[in-house]
Amino acid sequence: MVKLVAIYRKPEDIEAFDKHYNEVHAPLVEKMPGLIKLEVSRIYGTPMGESDLHLIAEMYFESKEALLEALSSPEGRAAGKDLRGFAGQVVSMHFAEVV
Repeated sequence: MVKLVAIYRKPEDIEAFDKHYNEVHAPLVEKMPGLIKLEVSRIYGTPMGESDLHLIAEMYFESKEALLEALSSPEGRAAGKDLRGFAGQVVSMHFAEVV
């Protein structure tokens, strides 16, 4: 199993970010073919105090091929376009294998 991990730094307007993420972006992601699970975690701190991170989203797929197919699908392209529009300055994306 593999996952696509999106790490979001704190946006300037957290309330507007959360509204868009929950009402627009997450529903687009959930339409991606082959998606097994979308898990979103809100960062509330670190062992040393505050964090500059806001959210971590993990999107699980059966295989690397399934993940790449999902990203290149119309639904994946729509989610990517939306992501660049509302979070392009605060997000980093990573591929990971579940071990």
